[in-house]
Amino acid sequence: MHKIGSALAASVIGLAATQPAMAGFEPGSSNIQFGASAVHTQGTDDGNISADVSYGYFLTQGIELGVLQGLNWQIIDDADDIWSASTVGFANYNFGGPDSTFVPFIGAFAGAVYNEDDATGTIGPQAGAKAFINDTTFALIRYRYEWFIEDLENGDLDDNSSDGNHVVTVGLGLKF
Repeated sequence: MHKIGSALAASVIGLAATQPAMAGFEPGSSNIQFGASAVHTQGTDDGNISADVSYGYFLTQGIELGVLQGLNWQIIDDADDIWSASTVGFANYNFGGPDSTFVPFIGAFAGAVYNEDDATGTIGPQAGAKAFINDTTFALIRYRYEWFIEDLENGDLDDNSSDGNHVVTVGLGLKF
């Protein structure tokens, strides 16, 4: 699974890098992103398939604030599959100017993960890059690490760092 994800990410970035565009982001611009990811849990026959959509608004040329809505389907061997959704706010710093065709970013997110039975908090860092295909369309690759806060009602902030997830998302975005 890791090799397929790496090859797909390289293909998306390679395609975007071969196309001429002078796009970047300016203060007041917005973007919407559509992404998908797949995860295979190490040492098990379990995995996840996820899709997400996000909206971002640029306060400045570099500072982007936004919200991401995700849907996850956990495929469990010899058991019932489980769905979950997540709603997180994020803040990213995007590098590059208004004419940049390749825009790397770093940031952080915080929010909630929930399903019909439970809810938990999530927080963590993220990084990635947006590579413009034309003036309004870009390819996206994003990595984030999700830490979970087990019990939102009691403010349980125990060290659960070893219980987190590595998530790599590949997608497309539109600037407007």
